[in-house]
Amino acid sequence: MRISKDPEERRTEILEAAEELFKSQGYINTTVDSIIKKVGVAKGTFYYYFKSKEDILDALVQVAADQLYEEYRKIAEDPAIGVMDKVRCMLRGQDRLPEKESELMQNLHRPENRELHERINIEIILKISPIFAKIIEQGKQESLFQVENALETVQFLLAGSQFLLESGLFEWSQEERLKRMSAMQTLIERSLGAAPGSFSFM
Repeated sequence: MRISKDPEERRTEILEAAEELFKSQGYINTTVDSIIKKVGVAKGTFYYYFKSKEDILDALVQVAADQLYEEYRKIAEDPAIGVMDKVRCMLRGQDRLPEKESELMQNLHRPENRELHERINIEIILKISPIFAKIIEQGKQESLFQVENALETVQFLLAGSQFLLESGLFEWSQEERLKRMSAMQTLIERSLGAAPGSFSFM
């Protein structure tokens, strides 16, 4: 007798199976058929929940982005953390993603995932920038920053950083990457009207 499962439970089951396969044999080497076989469902069931393998990766990364958003929100709203410490924690936030989410993010750097990567970057920028802007506004009140249009400024900085440093498109050497990190530090400080060297932790 076939066991009928709750739709959300079934969807989660497919996601978890795909995640295990992506981790064990790589995203490129994982096929829809291999995911179906691991879960033990009919092909029609798979396509009821997901349009493609890319759709699954998209869903898994959304989870990672939501987790990052929630972590940043908690940091931003914690009255015990100073402004610069909040910024420092958030700029290093992606380094603290759980291993499985970090691996998924790495998969996005593959050339064939460029379109998906761009969609995820857009979502991260839209979700995270209002939180950053809120902290920048707090910094303005404490005379740490002098900037107009905090949200728009943060979005430009995030977009530039994501594209130049996180997209994997440029294949910078370590020396080239360090030079651009240094330039980004200067850009951030000048854009926010922060004291020179205040973002040296980058």
